[in-house]
Order: sequence, then structure tokens, then C-alpha cells
Amino acid sequence: MSLTNFPGSSSSAGGPAGFSLPKVTMPALLEMKRQGKPISSLTAYDYSTARLVDEAGIDLILVGDSLAQVVLGHENTLAVTVDEMLHHTRAVRRAVRRALVVADMPFGSYHGRVAEGVANAVRFIKEAGAEAVKMEGPRVELVRELVDAEIPVVGHLGLTPQSVHRMGGYRVQARSDEAAARLRADAHLLAEAGAGLLVLEGVPREVAARITAELAIPTIGIGAGPDCDGQILVFHDLVNLTFAPPAKFVRRYGDAAALFRDAVERYREDVEHRAFPSDKESYHLPARKTVIEMPEDADAVVNWDARQDLDEFGAA
Repeated sequence: MSLTNFPGSSSSAGGPAGFSLPKVTMPALLEMKRQGKPISSLTAYDYSTARLVDEAGIDLILVGDSLAQVVLGHENTLAVTVDEMLHHTRAVRRAVRRALVVADMPFGSYHGRVAEGVANAVRFIKEAGAEAVKMEGPRVELVRELVDAEIPVVGHLGLTPQSVHRMGGYRVQARSDEAAARLRADAHLLAEAGAGLLVLEGVPREVAARITAELAIPTIGIGAGPDCDGQILVFHDLVNLTFAPPAKFVRRYGDAAALFRDAVERYREDVEHRAFPSDKESYHLPARKTVIEMPEDADAVVNWDARQDLDEFGAA
């Protein structure tokens, strides 16, 4: 596989303590498809979650424009800006040692002139440290220009959330023979233009399976069935932090909402009952120095209380 070791990698680079995994690259993902090895993907939007995801051994981390909804509280993905996406991509990149970091191009950043789309993509690579960019729709000319500019591209077809108004909501796509044929054609065009990876969202399993079998590049499914080369979910869906009913394709693997709520409620109760902080969780003034008077021909003996706090924050 085309893998390189991340400089200064350690046990935090994924895998068990003391075991360092090699850096994932776009060629490595292509080799995974050739070997029939499934690709694991998740979204992440900040340092702490990206670090947890990376250390768990996930292959690809997407800084998704779903940031708009699950982090910033917007109704859909359309409101998030390039600067906001750059900010969060930088935070994720600082945490990651092994996974491939892909940045979502937000709505409006590549929908006009091709040159403008290339300029915005360059910012994600140059300023935020992304290793690839993702964009929605069959934007073949833009993909070609990005590849010429040495920028790896992830395509996205099917249910494309930035097209929510055109689609009339979040609806499963490619259900008719005609629509499925058009989706297959678009997938081939993107691959031929140089896209290195293709996300298939909200399409029938049978359609995704056929596209996956026909393409040389890997497919990543979300609501597209188990026959894709890999799968991706939104981190907040995975751990129940979306405050909304999950989509059909979501499987929840944990309940962080319950964990966080319980911790916060117990903290509030301890504060209200003055159970937090305790004396052990408090800092103290140094004990006063006491001098024992001795005869004039003897040295003074100085005693100190043994308990003294450290000058800096930390365990006393």
C-alpha cells in the first residue's frame, strides 16, 4: 500500500498503545479497494473529537459542512462559510496523525467560475492543512482543474445536501431507471476527470453496488447500502448528539447526550449542595513560619507546616 509514516508518529497515531500505524493517503485508499478492504470514515469538527476518531483507527476524517447543523445550529448546510470551514479544518488537522483529512467545500465556494473554485480549494490545502477537498455534484471541469493543481478530489453524488431546495427536501435519489443511469454516468465522468474517491449518499443499495463494481476508484456510502467500498457517518449521529430523530441509515453506537447530561446534572447538584469543590480540590495559603526562641549562643530553629500548595495549578 502507498503509505508513509507521519513525522514524529507515536502511539497516538492510531492503534493500541505503543503501536504506530502508517499515514493514510489517497493512493492507500485506492489500494484498499483493490484488496477488498473496507474503508472506515467519520466526520469531525474539532481537535478533541478528531483526536479520538484518529486514535480509534478511522481511515478518513471528513470536516463536513454538516458542521452548520450539528455544531453551529443551522437548519441546513447552506449557511456555513469558507472561513468557518477553514477554522474547523485547521483544528481537526492539528489532532490527526494517521487518517486522511478531507475538507468539505461549502455552498457557494465552487458554484461560480472554475477559477474561483480552484482558489478556494487551494486555501483548504494551503491554509488549513487538508489533504483533499470534497464537493457535491458532477462538476467535471472543476475536478480536472483541481487535479491539474495537484489537489486530490472527493466527489459526492446522489442526495447532495447543498441541493436541498432543488430536491425539495432530503429525498432518496436515483430510484427510477433513468435517474440511476444518469447517476452512473456522472460517477464515471467524475472518475475519468480524476476524482480519487466518490461519496454516494441516499441512493438505493442496488444502484450503489453497481457503481462500486464499475468504478476503479473507491466509493464511500452513507445511506447507500453495504456494498460500497467504505462507509461514513456524521460523528454526532453516531453518538446521539444531534437532538433529532436519526435517519434510517444511522446506527447509534453510543449515547453521549445521556452521558454528558448526567455529568452536568450531577455537577449542578454538587454545586447547589456545596459538595463541590471539596477541601482537597482547593488551594491554601502557605502555613506561617514559626520561630522558636533559643539561647543567645544557639541558632534559631525554624519550623514549617508540612502542607504547602504548589505555585502552579496541579496536584498539591
